[in-house]
Amino acid sequence: MATTTTLRVGVVQFAPKIGKVQANIAKARELCKGLTPRCVDLLCFPEMIFAGYVFPDAASISPYLEHPRTGPTSTFCAELARRLECYVTAGFPEHSEHDSNSSAAPLPLPLPLPATTAPPTSTPTSSPHNHTGPIGFNSAVLYSPTGEPLTLYRKSNLFETDLSWAAPGSGFTVLDLPPPLGKTTIAICNDLNVHNSAVWNSLEDGPYELARHCVREGTRLLVLLNAWLKARNEDDEGGDEGEAKRTEEGEDNGDDDVELEPNWETLNWWAQRLRPTWAHHHPTIAEKEKEEQRTEHQINESSTEPKDLVVVACNRFGDEGGKTFVGSSAMLMMRRGSGRPRLLHAMGEREEGVGIWTVPVRL
Repeated sequence: MATTTTLRVGVVQFAPKIGKVQANIAKARELCKGLTPRCVDLLCFPEMIFAGYVFPDAASISPYLEHPRTGPTSTFCAELARRLECYVTAGFPEHSEHDSNSSAAPLPLPLPLPATTAPPTSTPTSSPHNHTGPIGFNSAVLYSPTGEPLTLYRKSNLFETDLSWAAPGSGFTVLDLPPPLGKTTIAICNDLNVHNSAVWNSLEDGPYELARHCVREGTRLLVLLNAWLKARNEDDEGGDEGEAKRTEEGEDNGDDDVELEPNWETLNWWAQRLRPTWAHHHPTIAEKEKEEQRTEHQINESSTEPKDLVVVACNRFGDEGGKTFVGSSAMLMMRRGSGRPRLLHAMGEREEGVGIWTVPVRL
């Protein structure tokens, strides 16, 4: 019989102000000041949470690009990880060395210090230059409970806002972390959608790039760091950033019910884009024949394989550049072949705070 333990995850949801890096960090500190050491195993912050997201071009985001080890996001994450003795992950705009091939190679760990001291990235310090081609990456960093950098992930499937300045990463990865986290995949927002070069074929076939990666690699925890936009109406295919048109209206009212209620269309979209992790599987003839040829030992081994995937989507809310972010951070449980996803916890569309969620997981 499988042994179970409890996974505790914290998600920080608020509305950052674009370009106000230090003010946004101060807001995050204020929200997290009540957290005590070891109260969570993992604490998550959304995509580009301290810089903001809707930068119109490379010149406008250039002053806010960060080094992945010494920038304000990493400095904050390292400090918080040490104080809380937990893993901390957050998204940030990464400065590149203008190497067009740099997205193909993984970064060494521990992350190297920059060759020269960069100017502070919290405010612009000079007039931006005209840039041609990508000048950075839309990235996420993960810090250990001792404040050490563990990995740097670069967004693979860029949204239209990213294309003006960022290069894509080299693809999805999986980290083998100590229990209760286990095999963990970190992804960023539009990674959940169909890649730009792909075409949506069907509900059955997708493609579902991120979901199939999780199934193939045996991912137990999928962390999505989002800056997910609100769809204009229910006919939109909601997506961070999907292909649908997005709202250009601000927060239309201060209704408390709306603030505390999650956006159900968004939650449904996230679940649908992870369909292979929970949908019934109808084997092909070839798969049936292969199954019949398996030995009893192979069957017994496969029956004990973990098939549960915990999904944590950490999103922001607020308005930038005529875009509205939908909040609704959530935790879901996906069990392969169960036929339905399970929503365990969710925050409201404009709910500010730290959600502390627990879920039993098998070791």
